[in-house]
Parts: sequence; structure tokens; C-alpha cells
Amino acid sequence: MENDGAAAAAAAAAVAGEEHCGPLSSVAEIEGLLGYTFRDPSLLTEALTHGSHPDRPSYQRLEFVGDAVLGLAFTKFLYFSDPSLGSGKLTVLRSANLSTEKLARVAVRHQLYRYLRRHSAALDQLVVEFTDSVMAEREEEIGELSYGGSNNKARKVLADMVESIAAAVYIDCNFDLELVWKVFRVIMEPIITMENMNEHPVTILYEFYQKQKQGKRPEFEYSTDGLLHTANAVVDGVVIGTGVSPQKRIAKLNAARDALQKMSEMEADLSSI
Repeated sequence: MENDGAAAAAAAAAVAGEEHCGPLSSVAEIEGLLGYTFRDPSLLTEALTHGSHPDRPSYQRLEFVGDAVLGLAFTKFLYFSDPSLGSGKLTVLRSANLSTEKLARVAVRHQLYRYLRRHSAALDQLVVEFTDSVMAEREEEIGELSYGGSNNKARKVLADMVESIAAAVYIDCNFDLELVWKVFRVIMEPIITMENMNEHPVTILYEFYQKQKQGKRPEFEYSTDGLLHTANAVVDGVVIGTGVSPQKRIAKLNAARDALQKMSEMEADLSSI
């Protein structure tokens, strides 16, 4: 039991950020992770500071800027990488790549979560639970993730931190959007494209709704007729996509693909008005 207690304490310490490793070491280590050296390290310190930490300012203002910066940088990347993409597909791809879920996973997979400066035992525990769940994922499971759940606070905090770091880089490099994208494209991989969208349509559908639709989460309803399974993707009682297959899992994937296709067409129609 003592060993279990020591392990739990070590896990909590590992995610408690600057309070355990000091601001200078935090800055140097994150600069190494990003491949970018700050002229004004205080910007990065601010980007790592949650509102629960006694130091001020927190990252709230930077998060506001970072959301816009990443959105514009990624939109520019999409626009020039594939001229055939219409506005509907651009919207879906941007939402999928910049969702709270995706950015929170960036924070975990690149160890950025370790540097979050905070003073909240409850948040510590939520971050531990979320990071443990992400690190335990097998590669083949990533497209089948069930997003949402009770740990949305950890997701939001970690995603906000990533956006804040983007803003810190943007301001520090004198508002050079190209440089920001050069830094962040590496840690944003894998980039979801139209070519690989069909590989993980359920994930992308969840991420689109999380980013664009106030966190509403599609549910899947199933019916069986003989050897065929029908899956309906449903939001607020409205069917947004339907898929049919002898395999229930494939029916779900087809329903998600159908929903994404319809959303792309709808976004394109709205933009033409």
C-alpha cells in the first residue's frame, strides 16, 4: 500500500508543472520541444499559467489570441495545400484539426501538460486521469475513441494551454504567422486531410461538433434488418447521417462519413448565399 501511495504522489508531481521544476527549466525544456527560442521568456511563462496559480497574469488573454492565430495559420495551410477544397470541406478539416480534443492530445503526446502552472488538487487529478487515458491508447484504437465524457475540464485546460503557447510564439516572433505554423505543424501531426478523413470519420465527426456546435456530441442509434445493420448518427433527435453494412462497426463508420459529407455540402451552400 505504501508503494501505491508513493506512485500516486509521483504521478501527481509529474503533472504539477512549474511548481516542481522552476520557471527557467520549464522555458528551456519547452523551447527544446518546440524547436523555438523565446526572446521574451515571460510570454511563455504566462502561456503556462492557469487561473488557479497565484502568479498573474494567467494565460486567458493569450488563449484568446492563440485560438485565432492557429485558426488563421491552419486555414492558410489548407487553402494553399489543396486548391480543390471548397469552403465546406475547409470548415470540416479546420474544425477537426483544431478541436479541443485534438489540441488536448497534442499537449499530452508532446509532454506539454507537464509544464502547466496551476494550484488546484482537483485539476491535478483530472489531468492525471486524462493523460493516463491518452497514453494508454493503442494506435489502432485512436479512430474509435469515444469523445466527451466527464473529463471535459482537463481537455479544455490543456487545449487552452496549447493555444496560449501559440499566441506566445506569435507575439514573440513579431507576429510572423509563417513561423508560428512552422513551429506548430510539427506537433500538430498527424494532420487530418481529405485523403485520410475516411480512416477515422467517427473521430472527425466528434471533433467537428465539439469545435463548431457548442460541444454537442453525435450519438449513434442502430437497427437490424436480416443480415444488415443500419446506423444513424443523431444530434438533438435529428438524423445527420446514415450508414448500412453487414458489420455494425462499418455501418457506424459509414454513417459518420455520410454526416461529414452532408455537413461539407451544407457549409458550401451557406457560404454561397
